[in-house]
Amino acid sequence: MTTATLPTPPLQRLTSLDFMRGLIMILLALEAAGLYDSLYDASKGLAAEHVMEQFHHHPWNGLRFWDLIQPAFMFMAGTAMAYSIAGMKSRGVPQTERTIKILKRCGWLFFWGVLNYAVRKKGLSFELWNVLTQLSFTILVAYLIFHWGTTQQILFCFGILLLTEILYRYTGVPGFDQPFTDQQNFGNYVDQLLMNKINKGGWVAINCLPTAVHTIAGALVGKMLMDPAQNKINPLVYWGIGCLLLGYGLDWMSITPIIKKIATTSFTISSLGWCLLLMATCYYLIDIKGRKNKLSFFLVIGMNSIFIYLFFEIVGARWFNGYVNAIVSGLFSGIMPELQLSVLGSITIFLLEWGLCLFLFRKKIFFRL
Repeated sequence: MTTATLPTPPLQRLTSLDFMRGLIMILLALEAAGLYDSLYDASKGLAAEHVMEQFHHHPWNGLRFWDLIQPAFMFMAGTAMAYSIAGMKSRGVPQTERTIKILKRCGWLFFWGVLNYAVRKKGLSFELWNVLTQLSFTILVAYLIFHWGTTQQILFCFGILLLTEILYRYTGVPGFDQPFTDQQNFGNYVDQLLMNKINKGGWVAINCLPTAVHTIAGALVGKMLMDPAQNKINPLVYWGIGCLLLGYGLDWMSITPIIKKIATTSFTISSLGWCLLLMATCYYLIDIKGRKNKLSFFLVIGMNSIFIYLFFEIVGARWFNGYVNAIVSGLFSGIMPELQLSVLGSITIFLLEWGLCLFLFRKKIFFRL
């Protein structure tokens, strides 16, 4: 990748990015509606169980399809930021105002991320494991180095990953000196300092440090895609394959294991490789080949990604899902077996949420942070 100069107006919308954002949000909405859990329970003991496993995070060392959702989310946020900054520049928005807007966006992301898990049955809780709180940090870092040259940003990313390796391997905090062991690593120690607790599932708050690489890379790709003189597909494919070889190689050679829950270097690099190849594929098919028909199903939800994410995480999880499932169960109980009721309830929840996004889309109401 080479340093790109941001274009002058008009700035063409990146339809492939809208599609990718919509695809990710649909997958997340179906997960929040409980569909994958129902299908996984039904598939136990069958060949389909291995397929449904891919829609759940790997318990520790390994990489599944579902482990790529958050990296893709953060990668796309970087690409969208590049387009947003270019748009503000084309409208003559001064740098101070652009900076204030980015800072406000990061502040709102942090606020909603904390609020998402703040209210528990046992009282208030302060947690920093949510993707939105993580994203608030990665966007800020990506913005602070946004105007650096491409080479400098790539070196900065390698510096972040090297720092992560050093923190996990060499800090040697008693009780937290096992770099890649659940509940005994440096990330758990930092959580104890920040939140006075450790996540039982193994997630750590300082994942925001290595995963900033995803957002920085997304911003670099965004600038490259806006450069009319830049070859688009080849660099994405080459960098994608290179990241896959390096990331998986670190794991296969037993140097650094691929662990999503603590965002190890090997995980960060290999997941970035998949993000780059996904972007290359979508950009080629949609923006170059012009295959934009029948994308509205994805665009409807992708254009209001933050809104629908907060809806199914806060409203859905605490009220809406149970309400809809109760209605579905009341109407079809005795007619359908329990599994089919569960699947029908999940699909109904998702379709209602998609319909809400469709209403907002038709009214041209788009929530932005």
